[in-house]
Amino acid sequence: MHKLWIAATAFATLMGATEAQAGAPTQATCTKAIAYSDENRGVAVLVLKNGLVLCASSQTTEPHELWSGTKSLVGLMAAAAAQDGLLNLDERAAETITEWESDPPKNAITLHHLLSMTSGQPSAVGHPQSYAASLKIALTAQPGSRFQYGPAPLQIFGEIMRRKLEAAGQDPDPRRYLERRILGPIGVTVAKWRNGPDGNPLMPQGVTISAGQWAKIGEFVRGGGKSRGAQLVDPGTFAALFEGTRANPAYGLTWWLPRTTPSRDAVTASTDITDPNADLPPDMVVAAGAGDQRLYVIPSRGLTIVRQARLDLSALLAGRKSEWSDRHFLSLILVQ
Repeated sequence: MHKLWIAATAFATLMGATEAQAGAPTQATCTKAIAYSDENRGVAVLVLKNGLVLCASSQTTEPHELWSGTKSLVGLMAAAAAQDGLLNLDERAAETITEWESDPPKNAITLHHLLSMTSGQPSAVGHPQSYAASLKIALTAQPGSRFQYGPAPLQIFGEIMRRKLEAAGQDPDPRRYLERRILGPIGVTVAKWRNGPDGNPLMPQGVTISAGQWAKIGEFVRGGGKSRGAQLVDPGTFAALFEGTRANPAYGLTWWLPRTTPSRDAVTASTDITDPNADLPPDMVVAAGAGDQRLYVIPSRGLTIVRQARLDLSALLAGRKSEWSDRHFLSLILVQ
């Protein structure tokens, strides 16, 4: 079948008829949402309500690349590392990248700056350099003053994690750290995670995963960073992932937020969740990647929503704006 439906009567038995109806998509709304996704290069849609599948398209078990959806995993990595005492968001990167100590204003960059894309380094979206090369990129803005979306800040964070893990006597690979601390415990299988030009795992992109596996990450976030009752991340750091900055209120620490923003960069402009008239749940958080890959998590509605699509690389390189609308897609799912 093209669509998988959980029978309404069975769902009502599990969750209670009233809860099953409140704020949950219907078969008709799911059909419309999947159709809209398909019209825009979609390959998978998966909607969970309180952890139970409400509807799904036919390719939710087939892996697809997340592109920048990978970035949101790095925020979760930071929250796990904070729980392990490896870092805190306010510490200066130069405490680990010691060659920056005598290099102002780089010596003022904090881990919070890196994860919020406000560290001051410009970099080309989709073209990550090696960890070492990223460290050498000159600043074009004072730390904290401007939102500059790109791969460099997270490649630098990857090097910080590598050095911190090595200093702690652990396996220095950031990817294996995330697998050990979060992905493994919550049962997530990553089909592929590409390395960069230096052989280190890419932090801003590179993960290939199925919609079903990505939804498990969404459920982990919806549950506050817990798995089977165990807190796997530092609660304060986890909460900070979903707080915007003055430079861009619509971007937390590797996660997008439905907030109005003064930032006029092309990446922020590529989503309409920042529209002041969007009328979206304020607690919604979004992992997003090129080609309109999306993981929407809405705790107040009990919803985790995955959308994956084929990347139109020629359109991206030509600078053609996508026809995709997050607002329209969500309006088909979010039943009032």
